[in-house]
Amino acid sequence: MIEINNLSKTYLLGNVPVHAITDISFRINKGEFVAIKGPSGSGKSTLLNLLGCLDLPSSGTYFLEHFNIRSLKPNQLAEVRNKRIGFVFQNFNLLPRASALENVELPLIYGRTKNSREIALEALKRVGLSERAKHRPNELSGGERQRVAIARAIVNKPAIVLADEPTGNLDTQTGKDIMGIFSSLNNEGTTIIIVTHERDVAALTARTIEMVDGNIDRDIRTMELAI
Repeated sequence: MIEINNLSKTYLLGNVPVHAITDISFRINKGEFVAIKGPSGSGKSTLLNLLGCLDLPSSGTYFLEHFNIRSLKPNQLAEVRNKRIGFVFQNFNLLPRASALENVELPLIYGRTKNSREIALEALKRVGLSERAKHRPNELSGGERQRVAIARAIVNKPAIVLADEPTGNLDTQTGKDIMGIFSSLNNEGTTIIIVTHERDVAALTARTIEMVDGNIDRDIRTMELAI
């Protein structure tokens, strides 16, 4: 599913190189539920951007399914992002004047998918929000907005869902509810990768990749977190 080998990402800050990620390697199999955990500046958000094809590595290889990401042209990268990857953001990133259903439907409209309204409604049903389909974001709670964002992420039936601090703006109970949705989607076969700095959130996944200073410090199964 995902295979990373000797991946590095270096930015220039003026004339000074900043090594955000340094020579990391790992594999994520289809159907895994993984947390990428670390403090601010550890490289976890940079890694998420690389996994999401929002940025390209400076060196190393990244294979997503059969795609060699570094070898793809810009239009091919866009196709992979739109069809194979679903994104969930901490701040929801919903269109304020569009209803929940319209927000979820948007990727389908861009992709010129037939029966887009019906497919979008089915995605809302999967996250338990079909009864709020006609409501705009300002009429929804934080947890409901995140459910809309998740429905939008899964509406194209992506190979993986990448979530950047998806519980960061939510209270503890609502955060657990959102993680429960991710768990249900994972049980249905969707590969889920979550970036978080919260130990309790990482503990709700099956595997945690811990990052420190651009390197992988530990790659462990959840049951080992208590050790």
